Amino acid sequence: MGRPSRARARFRAAPSRAQSTRRGFATPPRVLVPIARGSEEMETVIIVDVLRRAGADVTVASIEPGDDDDDDDDDDDAEAPASVECSRGVRIVPDARLRDIRNVETMAWDLIALPGGMPGAANLAKSERLTRALTRQMETPGALTAAMCASPGVVLAPRGMLDGLACTAHPAFVKDLPSDASANGRVVVDGDVVTSRGPGTALEFALALVEKLFGADKAREVAAPMVLPPIDHSSPRVANEWRLLDAVVE
Repeated sequence: MGRPSRARARFRAAPSRAQSTRRGFATPPRVLVPIARGSEEMETVIIVDVLRRAGADVTVASIEPGDDDDDDDDDDDAEAPASVECSRGVRIVPDARLRDIRNVETMAWDLIALPGGMPGAANLAKSERLTRALTRQMETPGALTAAMCASPGVVLAPRGMLDGLACTAHPAFVKDLPSDASANGRVVVDGDVVTSRGPGTALEFALALVEKLFGADKAREVAAPMVLPPIDHSSPRVANEWRLLDAVVE
């Protein structure tokens, strides 16, 4: 997606995590958005688009069957990534294959954001390389982890990554969460973990990520020209629910 390349050299990403503009910033925050066959295309594109509008350095990385069979990080003969067929047949050309990002499992990402969709979330969950990257992300103070739709229940919850946290997911996958106390929230933020429900909440989810990385002023700036539809905020809030109203309305 965005910046396909035919170069065969292994994809290199900057080794250090940026400091958020919310806390005083020198370089754009680095964001990893992994996708696989069957990922939800609306969620993927909205996450990437909104974060790039805010100024984040986003890498869309594909996961393909058999990628975990090749763990040679010194292989400089990486292939240009093929397009990924998403859940409704839309094809996205990633920036790189996850296996070709040097030191992807030990890099300090500011944010790893998982779109949902099926079987996309299940295919993300099969990746040992992504699991190791997510484990490191969850263990790093200040590093954000985000997932929406099926991914909270299919990727994060089975690995204990949502234990003790307020979270939500697509209604079909709420049963897979450790707790449904915040399941009705459109976007739920608990510390450095952000979860959301589905394609219809993707814009709010992405703007919540902008706010976490850059602050409310940037979220308002990015949201303003999008001409977003009014969203009903009259229902009672669930625990840790983030609402667009918080960042977008002065």
